[in-house]
Amino acid sequence: MRITASKYNHKKESFLMAIITLTTDLGSKDFYQAALKGSIVTLLPTVNIVDITHDISAFNIPHAAFVLKNAFHYFPQETVHLIGIDSVYHERTRYLAMRYKGHYFVGSDNGIFSLLFDSEPEEIVEINIMQDLNYLHFPLSDIFSKAACHLASGGKLSDIGLPMSQLEQRLTLQPVINGDIIRGAVIYIDSFQNVITNITKDIFTRYQKKRNFSLYFRRNESINTLSWHYNEVPEGEKLCLFGISNHLEIAINKGNASGLLGLGLGDIVSIEFFK
Repeated sequence: MRITASKYNHKKESFLMAIITLTTDLGSKDFYQAALKGSIVTLLPTVNIVDITHDISAFNIPHAAFVLKNAFHYFPQETVHLIGIDSVYHERTRYLAMRYKGHYFVGSDNGIFSLLFDSEPEEIVEINIMQDLNYLHFPLSDIFSKAACHLASGGKLSDIGLPMSQLEQRLTLQPVINGDIIRGAVIYIDSFQNVITNITKDIFTRYQKKRNFSLYFRRNESINTLSWHYNEVPEGEKLCLFGISNHLEIAINKGNASGLLGLGLGDIVSIEFFK
C-alpha cells in the first residue's frame, strides 16, 4: 500500500490534537531522531510529537517496554505510540500496528508487545505499507511514520495491514514466592539512581497480609519500613516504597541508591514476612 502526505490533508483540521509519542534507542547526538520527526511532520504537519525517550540502550527491548508501559496510560485515548527498537529490516521481520486499551501502537514484532501489554490487544494488523527501497535500513522514517500518521489522523488499522493474532513472545524474570519469602530482582535503574525491582504492589500486598517485613539486599543491607514518599526519611538515608510504576523501589533520599548500595540490574532482593 502506498501512502503519501496528500492522503492526510483532508483530515488535518479535524485532528489538530493528534498525538504521536516516540520511544526509541536513537539517542540525541545523531541525525536519526530528527529524520524520524521530519518524516512525521511532513506527512501530518499539525501533529503533536511527544518524546517519551530516545535514550533506551541499544536494542534493549525490556528497557523500552518498562518505560513505555509506565508512560502510555497518562496520554489520552487515540494517542499513537511509535516504538523504534530493533526495527532494522530483515526478511523475517514483521512490522505491526495495533489497538490496546484505546491507544495505538506501531513497532516491530520482536517481543516488546508481550512485555508491554497485560492482556490481548483489541486489534492487530501486519503492516503492508510499501517501503521506499532507499530506506530499507531505516523503516522508522518510512513505514512506521506513515502508519503512525495514518492512525493519528483517524485512519483505520484495516487500511494499512492484514489482521493477525499471534505476537512474538518474550519472557521476563518473575518474582519467586516460597512460603513467607518473595525473591525478586532489579529490573530498572532510573535517572535518579533509584533501584526498581520486579516485585509489584499487588504481589507484595497479596502475601503481606498486614504482617511486618524485612527487605534484604546486597552487603547485608535491610529495610523494614515501607515509605510513602522519598522525603519521609532524613537526607542520605535509605528507604523503600512503591513508586508510580507500582513496583517496589529502593532509594536514598537525595542520594544515589544504585551506586552507594551496590545494586545493579539483575541483582537479587528478597522480602521476608513475619508476625
